[in-house]
Amino acid sequence: MPQTLAEKILQKHTDQEVSGAGQIVQCRVSMALANDITAPLAIKSFRAMGAKQVFDKDKVSLVCDHFTPNKDIESAEQVKVVRDFAQEMGITHYYECGEVGVEHALLPEKGIVGPGDIVVGADSHTCTYGGLGAFATGMGSTDIAGAMALGETWFKVPPTIKVEIEGKPREHVGAKDYMLNLIGRIGVAGGLYKALEFSGGAVDDLSIEGRMTMANMAIEAGGKVGLFASDAKTLEYTRNAGRSGDETLAADAGAEYDRVVKIDVSDMEPQIACPHLPDNVKPVQETEGLQIHQAVVGSCTNGRIEDMREAAAILKGRKVNPKVRCIILPATPTIWKMCLQEGLMEIFMEAGCIVGPPTCGPCLGGHMGILAGGERAIATTNRNFRGRMGSLESEVYLSNPAVAAASAVAGEIINPAKL
Repeated sequence: MPQTLAEKILQKHTDQEVSGAGQIVQCRVSMALANDITAPLAIKSFRAMGAKQVFDKDKVSLVCDHFTPNKDIESAEQVKVVRDFAQEMGITHYYECGEVGVEHALLPEKGIVGPGDIVVGADSHTCTYGGLGAFATGMGSTDIAGAMALGETWFKVPPTIKVEIEGKPREHVGAKDYMLNLIGRIGVAGGLYKALEFSGGAVDDLSIEGRMTMANMAIEAGGKVGLFASDAKTLEYTRNAGRSGDETLAADAGAEYDRVVKIDVSDMEPQIACPHLPDNVKPVQETEGLQIHQAVVGSCTNGRIEDMREAAAILKGRKVNPKVRCIILPATPTIWKMCLQEGLMEIFMEAGCIVGPPTCGPCLGGHMGILAGGERAIATTNRNFRGRMGSLESEVYLSNPAVAAASAVAGEIINPAKL
């Protein structure tokens, strides 16, 4: 029976025959993940289960990326719980402070996740690793506790929406715009507990970083996973990350899909998700002129080196509007160092940006860029719910890095082509 990409990956990790959507299958996991917000609850549940040791110290990742360096006493206590547990269990992949990066940029970079893996994480944007061809999904902390103890969990095989993306994009249009456009089409519940499987010429042309940007926001359409076939580009990326033995993986011809969505990007303008949902998407020209107070370039969606380069290309030789706070957060120490080596840091500083450490920062309203009432931000992050970045009376608009950087210069939302 021909299988979708989701079904093929699940089949690799179960002794049951995967027969189609709706089936319950028990699967072995390749990696269980939690962070400084979600891990303490997972650890509490782990102990309540009576578990004495994690199933494999090399297959559990604990990444303290949300509030480190600790912003207050409460966050310091949270991280201490995680740190103590990691030491007690001998966890190989524990990261905080100087080694820490935004988890969904850090793990692929270090070769900890890859094609054909099943990754479960106590963070909704675990789906990012689908850009590498992994079945990666977020779960509750108690489920992650079970996975850490047992090395397996159950899934309901998701139906799959096939997303075919074709065409050659205009300048300043890319992966973030494709994904925002899709979410605008199908809605925040359009992919509820479904796999989004991406294909087409425009997808083939994307870098692995672009694919991870798209997979990252599968959850913003309600998706269980966002999946890309692993191809030669994928294997080159994972080899450079130190992995070996990865293989190409694609859906079978004739696989059954719940529906097919076709998108042509040839005439697409940069896309903006307006308050207060990621599916309130408009082309940039319909939002131009809206004054902003803050611009953020970073996060697990757009904090990689390609995103930094894209923002720097706009900011080079220009100044951030004096009424705007432009915050740049490279997603990992390696990306931060690459920015330094390539002269991007000088560009950011000369432009008047605030450059911070690798952290989730303001994306979740955590720290380092909280909005006051009545303020408006444009950000390369993934969510714009009411109060997401601070005050309930603030607004967040989502965009690609070029639009965010250009808007920081203009002091209002603008198409970078107009600078």
